[in-house]
Amino acid sequence: MYKHIVVFIYIILLTACSSAPYYGAKNSSIKVAETRVDLSDTHKTKQILNQQYKDWRHVQHRMGGTSKKGIDCSGLVYRTYRTEFGFDMPRSTEYQSNVGRSIQQDRLRAGDMVFFKTGIFTRHVGMYINKGKFLHVSSSKGVMISNLDDPYWRSVYWKAQRVQ
Repeated sequence: MYKHIVVFIYIILLTACSSAPYYGAKNSSIKVAETRVDLSDTHKTKQILNQQYKDWRHVQHRMGGTSKKGIDCSGLVYRTYRTEFGFDMPRSTEYQSNVGRSIQQDRLRAGDMVFFKTGIFTRHVGMYINKGKFLHVSSSKGVMISNLDDPYWRSVYWKAQRVQ
């Protein structure tokens, strides 16, 4: 019984991200970089994502957050695509899941967004790095790197989108 309660709480904490509101680019103080990164340059994209992890790894989850005071999963994707990759990106997981084109999991490359159905109405997003690893924000552990082959992530994997 205790194990089921712990798993339930863990799942609830992971689902917190998807209900963050959409804030359009017109309302954002987070500016889009002037130069776009060529996301097909996987070496450069991996370097940027690994640097994002180093810069943000101690930042805790905060629903609706987009700063070092706290950030949620879609906020990290939003910030990274805008400030590091130079792409205007919607703020919410719901809208991000419609950006770009659908990619099969076995075709993932660095920078692709990976989405998860973590609850009945909740979604989670991260950015693929390489070899099954993705950067995201856990509601319990903050900014972190996880593996798609982890049983939990494998069970809730939904889809991937590639921005071009």
